[in-house]
Amino acid sequence: MIKKSLISLLPQEEKKENRGSVEFQVVNFTNRIRKLTSHLELHKKDFLSQRGLRKILGKRQRLLVYLSKKNRVRYKKLIDQLDIREPKIF
Repeated sequence: MIKKSLISLLPQEEKKENRGSVEFQVVNFTNRIRKLTSHLELHKKDFLSQRGLRKILGKRQRLLVYLSKKNRVRYKKLIDQLDIREPKIF
């Protein structure tokens, strides 16, 4: 099994205070997405995990769209730190 490193961008004391912040939620979803992706590499026919992955991807995308509309600087900083692509906004 390939272990990918989990991201800890926020300091420990900030994690306890800002669990509702958009950045914390996006980092948390990204960690869960990476875990599920590595799981699905081994278990290709685990359709329930595939469904859960799609739901988490949608939630993260909605949060990123919200953040890009509210504060473009924080959005760009978060995208660069997480090393993820920008979602296509129609």
